[in-house]
Amino acid sequence: MRLVLVGPPGAGKGTQAARLAQRYDVPAISTGDIFRANVKGKTKLGRQAQEYMSQGALVPDEVTNAMVRDRLSRDDVFGGFLLDGYPRTPDQAVELEGMLDDNGTALDAVVELVADVDEVTRRLLKRAEIEGRVDDNEDVIRKRLSVYAESTAPVTAYYDGQGLLVRVDAVGDVDVVTERLVGALSAQ
Repeated sequence: MRLVLVGPPGAGKGTQAARLAQRYDVPAISTGDIFRANVKGKTKLGRQAQEYMSQGALVPDEVTNAMVRDRLSRDDVFGGFLLDGYPRTPDQAVELEGMLDDNGTALDAVVELVADVDEVTRRLLKRAEIEGRVDDNEDVIRKRLSVYAESTAPVTAYYDGQGLLVRVDAVGDVDVVTERLVGALSAQ
């Protein structure tokens, strides 16, 4: 199974990514983890990314794409993978398609976890309270959700046009959402 998982902050991507990865026996690959591993390992790509990140700038697509390409070239993804946090733009989606074409593979599905703004705001406020995140107030959270929706819409539209997009309701008990995901992927 080769999947991309998208969804707004608070939709349960991390939880569901871990469950799906276990269910399909594939690695869950987070771009955040890829970045941290490259920076920590002081790889050439990690040093390039660190230059941008230390200035508060976005890491350019060419560096991000190279990190993802490197990660997808490893043996543990031969049987599949679940990508979380990439692609974030239509250009990155096209790049990912090229990476997979080079390996003679393709995505099986792009799963979008769909959740009501009020519900994910409630979840994120609760998480902020538990974790002591004073900067995560309702205004900041709603702004993040708005930015997410705006920036992700072109990516989901791209995959929808290719017939790969599967939307799944992410509101409810964790086990119920997992079963919805598995059911939606089985129907693909």
